[in-house]
Amino acid sequence: MTGGPVGVRGVSGVVTRGLAALKRAMYPGSRPGAAMRLINQLDVLTYGSRRLSPRHGAVLKVAGRRSGDTTSVPVVVTALRDAEFLVSMLGPEANWVRNVRAAGGRATLRRVGRETPILLEEVPVEHRAEILRRYLTAAPGARPHLRVGPAASPAELRRIAPRHPVFRIRERPA
Repeated sequence: MTGGPVGVRGVSGVVTRGLAALKRAMYPGSRPGAAMRLINQLDVLTYGSRRLSPRHGAVLKVAGRRSGDTTSVPVVVTALRDAEFLVSMLGPEANWVRNVRAAGGRATLRRVGRETPILLEEVPVEHRAEILRRYLTAAPGARPHLRVGPAASPAELRRIAPRHPVFRIRERPA
């Protein structure tokens, strides 16, 4: 036998990389596969509820760009300074991003059992790095898709920023 025993960090790293690969595999072509669609439906029920909602969880409701039907997506709301943001872990081709852009940013956010009409304004790429770091702290499940963690260098965050749209949340009159 060559080499010494695998240390705790070594095993932990292998497990972490394996789980990250599994998570990415659940999104073939950057779209949720059947299992993830089911999990997302359960998250929509949980994130929008009054009692079960995780601290950063919410449900984004936006009109479909083709059908016009309202689609609901579980999201993580990221707070930074006096503003809140949504980040697309799957990039610019995620359906919710395409729907928000087609709807001119008009959507609804449901959290803690309350719906709020919102306007989503896209954040320029050069202002995304700090928001991405905060998002990675609040949404550990997104790390396999961004392929960095909250300890990433500013240069790494700037490198991935063009691939992950960020939207500032503003309330809008009903």
